[in-house]
Amino acid sequence: MDRVSFINHKGKQILHINMAECKAEETMAVIKTARGIIGKQAPGSVLTLTNATNTRFNDEVNAALKEYVQHNKQFVKAAAVVGVTGLRQIVYNAAMRFSGRTIIAFDDAQQAMDWLSHQ
Repeated sequence: MDRVSFINHKGKQILHINMAECKAEETMAVIKTARGIIGKQAPGSVLTLTNATNTRFNDEVNAALKEYVQHNKQFVKAAAVVGVTGLRQIVYNAAMRFSGRTIIAFDDAQQAMDWLSHQ
């Protein structure tokens, strides 16, 4: 299953980053793949939707996520995330503080894609 791919929603290209149900080592692989794709895009051009539903974290993943979010700052026009509950909310908040970015959290992917399509 391809966990990082562009999807088209209402005429907009959105990079879907699917971390749902990933164990920590799988999350690291998704981060690496997504970072590589995002880093090849024009600055300020990427719309991202990350699904973090039931993603498992450890200290290594937490550190990698902070660095990943910071790296992507120059490339991402708008970002949305779903599945940020419980412990994931703490990791999400830390990444936002560290990077200075705003990634909007939504209850479901449809809401997120609709919002992204208007950015």
